[in-house]
Amino acid sequence: MKKNLLKKAVATGLVLTMVMGGASAAFAKGNDHDDRGKGNSNNNNNNSYTQNIKGNVQIRINFNDLKSAEWAMRYIASLASKQVFEGYEDGTFKPDKTVSRIEAITAAVRLMGLREQAESAVEMQTKLNFKDADKVPAWAVGYVAVALENDLFTESDDSVQPQKEADRLWATTLLVKALKLEAEAKAKMNTTLTFKDAKQIPAGSVGYVVVAKDKNLVDGFEDNTFRPNQPVTRAQLAALLDRTGSQLPDEQAGNTGTVNAIVYNNVLSVTKAGVVTQYVLHPDAFILRNGVKVAASALQIGDQVKVRTFNNTVVFIEVTTLGQVNQTFDVLGTLNATTVDGQGKIKTISINQNINGVNQTTVYNVSANVTLTGNLGSFTSGHLIQLKGQNQEVTSIDVK
Repeated sequence: MKKNLLKKAVATGLVLTMVMGGASAAFAKGNDHDDRGKGNSNNNNNNSYTQNIKGNVQIRINFNDLKSAEWAMRYIASLASKQVFEGYEDGTFKPDKTVSRIEAITAAVRLMGLREQAESAVEMQTKLNFKDADKVPAWAVGYVAVALENDLFTESDDSVQPQKEADRLWATTLLVKALKLEAEAKAKMNTTLTFKDAKQIPAGSVGYVVVAKDKNLVDGFEDNTFRPNQPVTRAQLAALLDRTGSQLPDEQAGNTGTVNAIVYNNVLSVTKAGVVTQYVLHPDAFILRNGVKVAASALQIGDQVKVRTFNNTVVFIEVTTLGQVNQTFDVLGTLNATTVDGQGKIKTISINQNINGVNQTTVYNVSANVTLTGNLGSFTSGHLIQLKGQNQEVTSIDVK
């Protein structure tokens, strides 16, 4: 079949690589539990891929059942924001539920940015040549066809086994192929693995495990085992998918920038290469800063961020570099507006500046003990003022 080049991901931005503080590696420490028997994956009602494909598309980033998998919350939100690996209509994600092969194949194809192609009429009408083609759900035919066209199957694969549980080795191999690293994997087939159960890994799969480890996609358990035959849970697959996605060629660019103002009226303002972009935040946007989920108000001026949008609103933000601690500022600009608290004290102040030929509005918090000096009678919109302060807080305002 004709091979397809990786297409640009449907959602804006890239899958992010910063690991939540204290979280376990994908398929590694902290995930040592048996999920078999939870949520039988051998039925056609277990997939979350048929929902919201057409019509009024909705997106859910936060789920109500992640208590048992808080370590994976960041990965799950990241994948959900891209509509790569989604939750269920009842608001759950079912993190401990094992994953079927067809679910994993579908997620891998979406991660590669090929969802639109897989759901096209042409691909969905493909006549599959696998022995068990009749076992592939109608909604997944296009995904299997696209996976085949992109070398996610081997030449000797004669069955899809869509409802079979995906194990660690199979899922690892699948995503190394999604990265187009099969040649590299084959070149490392004779590498000696140090896992205690390395003999359980077939010789023809060793190279895939080596590449996955080299790319920090997977790790072993605390007892130095790999457990190649252990079924993969949805939380574990989300971690592996997220780490894989960060290394896809089309994921090397996205909406990035430096926060240049506090979040005001639910608007995030960032600067990239001198160009200011303002984003509207979704009320339930997932924001990760310093490895912790935070409110939008926790974003600091100077934070370097990567954002992902859906329907023109930001649904996912990750701070990749924290703004400098105790960063001072001294800026000139024309007064745009102020807000006051219940006692009439200035709460926030925004100024207009021309930076590299671009008009930029920046909003700052104002200290309760702010010093106001200068020509106070001219403290009106459009007049030149000087602001000094630290981090996001103005400590002095001088009216010129």
